[in-house]
Amino acid sequence: MSETTEPLLKVTGLQKHFPIRKGLLQRRSGAVRAVDGLDFEVYPGETLGVVGESGCGKSTMGRLITRLLEPTGGTIEFQGTDVSHLGVAKMRPLRRDVQMIFQDPYGSLNPRHTVGTIVSAPFRLQGVEPEGGVRKEVQRLLGLVGLNPEHYNRYPHEFSGGQRQRIGIARALALKPKLVVADEPVSALDVSIQAQVVNLLDDLQDELGLTYVFIAHDLSVVRHVSDRIAVMYLGKIVELADRKSLYENPMHPYTRALMSAVPIPDPRRRGVKSDRILLTGDVPSPISPPPGCRFHTRCWKATDLCKTQEPPLVELRPGQRVACHHPENTEILTVPAARQSIEITKPGAAGAAEPGESGESAESAESAEPEESAGAVETAEPAGASGASTPDETAGNTGKPGGSGTTEAAEDAADGSGT
Repeated sequence: MSETTEPLLKVTGLQKHFPIRKGLLQRRSGAVRAVDGLDFEVYPGETLGVVGESGCGKSTMGRLITRLLEPTGGTIEFQGTDVSHLGVAKMRPLRRDVQMIFQDPYGSLNPRHTVGTIVSAPFRLQGVEPEGGVRKEVQRLLGLVGLNPEHYNRYPHEFSGGQRQRIGIARALALKPKLVVADEPVSALDVSIQAQVVNLLDDLQDELGLTYVFIAHDLSVVRHVSDRIAVMYLGKIVELADRKSLYENPMHPYTRALMSAVPIPDPRRRGVKSDRILLTGDVPSPISPPPGCRFHTRCWKATDLCKTQEPPLVELRPGQRVACHHPENTEILTVPAARQSIEITKPGAAGAAEPGESGESAESAESAEPEESAGAVETAEPAGASGASTPDETAGNTGKPGGSGTTEAAEDAADGSGT
């Protein structure tokens, strides 16, 4: 996007800590740092993809920017207005412009209500009377998402998973929003149905000029729909870049490991040694995240600097921001300030770290001068490790079929009662 374009949504230092209470008096003994300092912008007409392992805070971030959850810290600006801590009454008008598509097509629809009642709920809650009447507008929305207008009087249990997700999309579009947060909208669907829903979202964006925040864990789907992509790890954004730069030249080691897990549909590669990178260990607990870089416990390039100093999210290439002391692909840096602050090690040079090497091995490649090496960064070309396991792609925060939790959140997104 152009630097002169004003962002539709601007998030600065966003935090959400869920308190942990114990004992008879329910005293606070800690907190789950689900989201711990996010900075990003979303520009009009674009799609920002958000990827990461389950539990990294993607869905929590989506509920924060739609104000279904109250942020612990940071600011959320929508069209230049700070909406971080607005009350229910002041948030109600903004609900028309920010809507959410929930991840579970079974739990997000009230089984006791007809499709007509579900899709018309935003009109009723916002006090809006569409031209031609509510019934006519609901039938138009059903046709817009590929459903038969005659389905107006049917109940959710009479539809397939893909059709239910289309009903959820129709409800989100009822008030003609400017920003739609899609929380893993295709993760619970079959592959063929996923393609239909993704293509539908693309067509609606072109037709209505929508702006999406698309949360998913399927990297192939994200690549298809997104203009820019943010990679999250343990409550933080570790890399933010445009689609081409991120997939062709990932700079954060975690991003590179994710990309290596994407299967390549090429029969000629059958029997060829895999280039996947194996990440050892489990994701640290968000209750007690490690000091310094949160990825250092699983990173093959980690040094003592990574264990003590948290890397900031800085722009190393135009449009590509990375939070890493030792980024990948630094030989093609074009930002002068970034090139000056990074000591580049040529691939194959002595001391270059390989995936799976210990922190001591990578540490020995650092400069001998502490003052000069504090901000220095090494670049290595890690050899691909075979037999790597794909990062967990299980969907989180999924509601129970027919449950009321997600249904109430869906109604809150329309009337503001979720805050």
